[in-house]
Amino acid sequence: MPGELDLPIPDPGSLKRGRFSYFPVVPNRLEFAIEVRKAILRERPAVIALELPVTLQDAWLRAIARLPEMSLIFYPDEATGEDQAIYVPIEPADPFTEAIRSGLEIGAEIVFADPDAGQRPHLKDDYPDPYAVRHIGAVRYVEAYRIYPQPRSEELARHAAGIAWKLQGTDPDAAVLVVLSLNLLDPVLDAMEEPQAQPLARSRREGVELLNPHPESLAEITTEYPQLQWRYENFRRFMTDWKLIDRRHAQLAVLREAEREYEASTGERISHWQRRLLARYTLLARYTRNLALAGNQLAAGLFDLAVAARGLADDNYAWDVWEAAGKYPPQKTESNLLTVRISGEEMWRDTRRIRLRRRLPSTKQRLRPYGLKPRKKEKFPGEWASQVNGAGICSYPPEDLVIEDYGRFLKKKGKSILSEERVRVEPFTTSILDGIDMRETIRKWYEKRVYVRQFQKIHGEVGSVVVIFDEDRDNRYSYMTTWLGENQNESDMAFYSTFPFDNRDRPRRVWRISDDITAAPHV
Repeated sequence: MPGELDLPIPDPGSLKRGRFSYFPVVPNRLEFAIEVRKAILRERPAVIALELPVTLQDAWLRAIARLPEMSLIFYPDEATGEDQAIYVPIEPADPFTEAIRSGLEIGAEIVFADPDAGQRPHLKDDYPDPYAVRHIGAVRYVEAYRIYPQPRSEELARHAAGIAWKLQGTDPDAAVLVVLSLNLLDPVLDAMEEPQAQPLARSRREGVELLNPHPESLAEITTEYPQLQWRYENFRRFMTDWKLIDRRHAQLAVLREAEREYEASTGERISHWQRRLLARYTLLARYTRNLALAGNQLAAGLFDLAVAARGLADDNYAWDVWEAAGKYPPQKTESNLLTVRISGEEMWRDTRRIRLRRRLPSTKQRLRPYGLKPRKKEKFPGEWASQVNGAGICSYPPEDLVIEDYGRFLKKKGKSILSEERVRVEPFTTSILDGIDMRETIRKWYEKRVYVRQFQKIHGEVGSVVVIFDEDRDNRYSYMTTWLGENQNESDMAFYSTFPFDNRDRPRRVWRISDDITAAPHV
């Protein structure tokens, strides 16, 4: 027909088909929530259609109105015919939740496009890690996923046809943004190529309730950990810099907060090498990176962070990491809804479990010999400090003898170690030298030979011995002074310590340096 060749040929790979723009997402993932909000504020569509059941629309909109408090949609599972239920958490970092919130902000019409015509077909939800969107963009991510399409079935075709029927019934003059799961994109695109008949669908679902999840349950039931969602909630209003909601920076903030709590509760500190393995740019850290790669992920999740914290520190630090990541300030226990405690095992299948045995701080109880005088205490704070001016230090002979004996022990130990390093082992031929080396003989018993060892004498004596007790990267031992020997049995010493005139009622950490012994916080 005349003019027919002038019509544009639709691009089968394009996500814009006439008045419909399709925005595929990975459900419950932060990166796609960010992309959805950016797209809605940029395009400002008149209608936003969502791949959500129409029978849950009222409950979902009520949950959206409660944000930033999270909610839980509950309804019986009719498909199993058993006493089971389905829970749907409404999270701020979910792209469907964000699509509704942003749509209401711009005054768009919200359409729940799933007519709920039956049980939703089971689709594989194994997606590449959405963190890749931060580096390659959502368009390339979707294109890479569509190269390997999902297998089709009759149930999937009927489900996609029901969604297509709902989309075809939207305002014909309005631009429609369709937000749907990535694994359902191609079936819906194919179903939209021809008119669809109205499916046999239920008009309402019985037993739908809206619940208030307990704050302590959020870390187990949400896909993204609560602290990350709270960070998203704080910064979603500011569109200038999305790097503020980057998963890497959020995890680093969690680990820093957990480190502060760990130090306050246990008195111990995370060393720099532990921090480097666990938290230095987090996603590039070796330990957490390997845990994530083992699960085919680019970014470590909360479970992997807790496992890494326990492996590199202890159970207390892993607990503090879990607690810091599970904080979500807006969530309250008191609500006009029923507050429920629910575990991850009740909501999800194939959950993983980590058992943490916290080491609670406690004072050791031990018997004290009868007649032992109690430790003296100041009558008032600063009493003992007022009696000295800090210009001198008194030596205590029993302590000096112990220090000198320790120095002689280190010399002997150092010489024996050097002697061991200069031992020569060889097969027995004509002489047993300094004795038979039983270890080497047994190790090479298959040779049917006897090995002997020869000690090479070390000439001279051991001089200075360096002993590293602690690495001081935070300049904790800032007090330095020199201690001259008072008699022939004492060495000249220098020492680093914390300020000795603070907290005189408890011993100070002191590192000493002498002409024979060098004991320093760091080298």
